[in-house]
Order: sequence, then structure tokens, then C-alpha cells
Amino acid sequence: MAGTPDEPDFSGLDGGEDQQAEDIVREVVGWYTAQLVSERRAPVPDDERIEALKAGRQAALADQAQLATADPEEASRIAAVYAARLKELNER
Repeated sequence: MAGTPDEPDFSGLDGGEDQQAEDIVREVVGWYTAQLVSERRAPVPDDERIEALKAGRQAALADQAQLATADPEEASRIAAVYAARLKELNER
């Protein structure tokens, strides 16, 4: 299923569901990392937002580690969850 022009399209990647899920989770981790850097560099960093971003990033890293032993069904589920999360994060 191809995304809209604003959404990443991982459908053509080699590696199946596992690779697709890893790529999507990696993008979410990258989003959290970029937001953390930006917030920490703000003139007045929001400590509460920093903690929320760190928690979101840590959860994504844990799911990324889980992919190492995930079966195709679980990888597909993780890919779907993170595709939706990435879309939501990019709309902020």
C-alpha cells in the first residue's frame, strides 16, 4: 500500500515485513532524537517535553529490539503501529 506524497512509502523495500518494520521504527526513533536535540537547544528547554520525548524514543528502541525475534505477523503489526505513529508525529 503506497502512501500519500507526505507519507514515506516503504512498500518497495527488499527484506519483507521485518525490514519494513525496522525502517519505520528507525524513522520514529530519528524523529524523537531530532526533537530531543531541538528541545535541548531551545532558549528555555521544556523539561516535561524532554522527558516525554525520551520515553517515546526509549519505547521505540525497545520495539526495535523486539523485531530481532519477531515473526512476520508481529513485524507486520509493529510496522502498522509505527507507520500510524510516524504519520501522527509528522502532523505535529
